[in-house]
Amino acid sequence: MPDILVLGAGFVAGPFIRALLERDNVRIRVGDLEPDKAAALAGSHPRASSFGLDLRDQAALEIEVAGADLVASLVPYAFHPVVARACLRRGKHMVTTSYVSEAMRALDEEARRADVALINEVGLDPGIDHMEAMRLIHAAQADGGTIMGFTSFCGGLPAPEANDNPFGYKFSWSPRGVLLAGTNEARYLKDGREVYIPGGDLFDHFEIQTVPGLGRLEAYPNRNSLPYLDLYGIAGARTMFRGTYRYPGWCRTLKALAALGYLGREDRRLAGWSARDLTLALAGSPSGIDARTAAAARLETPPESDVLERMAWLGLFGDEPLGMENGSPLDVLERLMLGRLRYRPGERDMILLRHVLEVRTRTGGLERVVSTLVDYGQPDGDSSMSRTVGLPAAAAAGLLLDGKLRSRGVLVPVQPEIYGPILADLARRGIAFREERSGTA
Repeated sequence: MPDILVLGAGFVAGPFIRALLERDNVRIRVGDLEPDKAAALAGSHPRASSFGLDLRDQAALEIEVAGADLVASLVPYAFHPVVARACLRRGKHMVTTSYVSEAMRALDEEARRADVALINEVGLDPGIDHMEAMRLIHAAQADGGTIMGFTSFCGGLPAPEANDNPFGYKFSWSPRGVLLAGTNEARYLKDGREVYIPGGDLFDHFEIQTVPGLGRLEAYPNRNSLPYLDLYGIAGARTMFRGTYRYPGWCRTLKALAALGYLGREDRRLAGWSARDLTLALAGSPSGIDARTAAAARLETPPESDVLERMAWLGLFGDEPLGMENGSPLDVLERLMLGRLRYRPGERDMILLRHVLEVRTRTGGLERVVSTLVDYGQPDGDSSMSRTVGLPAAAAAGLLLDGKLRSRGVLVPVQPEIYGPILADLARRGIAFREERSGTA
């Protein structure tokens, strides 16, 4: 009976574990720095167990990897290469949902020599986005078409009925990751021209899109899109753009929070401080004046603007003590957002993923292909975010357990032998795309 080692008991681990326990021939061992979290996921299932593990304990990690047939690394991304090296030493396959780092990429040749598959980017974004993109691209190419343009947008958002706060957002994954994503620079290709956006200017570059059934959304660039020209095998395309969806108002508000200094990561003494005190300090204003007025002056925006309304709603101008001895402005912002931007019992999140391909057909016509995934969380159950990240990873693990994956090395799901079965498994679970075509063939 195969033994699966699951490292990390975070938000995606539940759907991953439950999907694999649907098989009657596997055992799962869940390890986490917090043993209680691991125990909660293992529950009372007869084929699941749990333990506490600090990944800095190399000897303990080696023992656990040695006893497994397959390892799922669902821990913070910095630990994936550590886990991967342990897997290589023991000849074990590994699955993770994170982007391929340079440290991970450097293990490719060694993994091939060891006959080991290290599958990365097999979650939602990255993950399902790759898989559906390659399904569409390969289908067009097989029919003699040429990809002229590829754009993709993904967003994890409150379902429309749960969109009830001024930010139009609630956290379904790492708050710090959401906030720091706004500091990334971006690159993309538009009509044959390369566009570079410094991290500080990211939120100035958004457009409004209308998505049928969901209304108006902001769409802004997501990191560096250019490597996907080669990864997707469409180096001749004139447009390559990957972006993020948010409800209207997000970009201007995050831009203002960054300009005020609330994405800063330098620790400072905060004992006895309120959010108002920190806002005044960041605005460079004396303590005796109104914090909203000070922020408005620093941002050169009217005090009654909707951006400052959102800041006020969040509590950035309030006198309630922070209750922190030390911390960064980002720590404070994260804490306040976690308190306000959370899902209440019974509320659903929503995943929206949309690909648009411009295809030159074999007869010289132009065809536009739009593929859209809209998925909702389960009220008082798994979020859509956790399902769309955890379930494709579980399906990838299943391919390895069943011996159906021949490729070895550091992999991402762009080959048909990976994405085909995973997309089919997701569709069986109700996670499926709707495809529309227009133009001339």
